[in-house]
Amino acid sequence: MKLTIFAATGGIGTHLLEQALTAGHDVTAVARHPAHLTRDVPSVAADLAAPDPAALRTAVEGADAVLSALGPRSRADIGITAAGTRAITAAMQAAGVRRIVVVSAAPVSVTPSPGRPNPPRHDPGEAPLTRYVATPLVRRVFGRQYADLAVMEDVLRDSGLDWTAVRPPRLTGRPLSGAYRTAYGCNVRGGMTVARADVAHCMLRALEDPGMIRRAVGIAD
Repeated sequence: MKLTIFAATGGIGTHLLEQALTAGHDVTAVARHPAHLTRDVPSVAADLAAPDPAALRTAVEGADAVLSALGPRSRADIGITAAGTRAITAAMQAAGVRRIVVVSAAPVSVTPSPGRPNPPRHDPGEAPLTRYVATPLVRRVFGRQYADLAVMEDVLRDSGLDWTAVRPPRLTGRPLSGAYRTAYGCNVRGGMTVARADVAHCMLRALEDPGMIRRAVGIAD
């Protein structure tokens, strides 16, 4: 399969690149600084904070699917995920590419957005400790990041593309296990952490699973 991976030098993006190549896929990597890529693959330099439509179209032209690990690396980057995804989906539409899988986050399930102003107050997968302690705390600290991701999911729903948003809880640096759990349309019951490598594995698996199309998918250990 011919894949284009955005944010291929980041924590999840690096795992996507390694696992995709190991699986025999043909990869084009997109990064702000392609010199930081861990593998020698065709690459496109692109800053999603100031997207170049021509460069993005070149990056996705001829791809069977797009994977995006885009996300803010600092508070200064907040807003890049929604704006960058809007630019990516526009390039895909122009190039006739339909399949995209992105990284979101577990708290987005209960985060309002313009396209979903009244989300559930609580996610069905939340355990009591998560519902009443962890979720309110992380929303206070990272609320703007989750609002950005919620708008990104609006962009996907409005795009007409075949999208999947993978929603992990707290990310860890543990190695790939393949033993993670998933849940369609809600978070994983009692799930507090998941390895970045397992998120990448799930994203690649989504490309082979039609049941994940146009759905948010919870993931956790």
